[in-house]
Amino acid sequence: MGGGAQAPVLQALPGGTPIPAGKTEVLWLGQASVRITTPGGKVIMIDPWLKTNPKTPANWKDLAALGKIDAILVTHAHFDHFADAPELAKMHNAPMYGPAGLGQTVATYGILPANLAPRFGKGGTILPWGPTGPKITAVRAEHSSELGWKDAAGKDIVLPGGEPQGFIVEMENGFKVWHMGDTGVFGDMRLIGEMYRPDVVLMPIGNHFVMSPQDAAMAVRDMIKPRYAIPIHYGTTPQLRGTPAELIQALGGAGPRVLVPEPGQKYDF
Repeated sequence: MGGGAQAPVLQALPGGTPIPAGKTEVLWLGQASVRITTPGGKVIMIDPWLKTNPKTPANWKDLAALGKIDAILVTHAHFDHFADAPELAKMHNAPMYGPAGLGQTVATYGILPANLAPRFGKGGTILPWGPTGPKITAVRAEHSSELGWKDAAGKDIVLPGGEPQGFIVEMENGFKVWHMGDTGVFGDMRLIGEMYRPDVVLMPIGNHFVMSPQDAAMAVRDMIKPRYAIPIHYGTTPQLRGTPAELIQALGGAGPRVLVPEPGQKYDF
């Protein structure tokens, strides 16, 4: 793990089949911002919105505190998922992988050079570090993806952001994390669960723009069936009123173990 700031560790207790050898770190920094450190030491930053995120702890608002970043994943173009991605990509010369349409927009408008905004589409799997490194697969999300930006004159404009997506990140040891991005419930969550069998699902529960806690509970209990579920994308604004307590209540003692970190805390798997 790199980085100047230190994250409290919350150990995830194994249940069911043993966790594969190695350690995967999952650090939540508020909203959908998650830093994953793989057993092989690769650092993947997903949906970075830190500098102006009211839920991000002060010591993590300095992007240098993240330490080295090897790759950036952006699920869609909305500000609360994309905001700090260009700066981080330039800071680390790290590619920003996201919806193909977003990558094209970002390169066309000079937000990032084309080599830092590679195109990537749903259903595709990329191997940024070769066949023995982590694998990243883009999967469906049910949302929208407009990119709000300012033109050269400082006027607010809205640009195409491609189609929203989630990511299945498979570690070197086979451990899998599904970051859903922003999404509502859709029937193919069951198919994605059966195809990829994620160990951990990072899922939005805030309601209004994304799933409610009740919808999220149904999705992980009845369709996806992971070992662990981590709620994200709640409590940042008044509209995102869903809570982890409502999620746990809706699960009714069934389904995965729910892990509830505070922003700035991490789980080791």
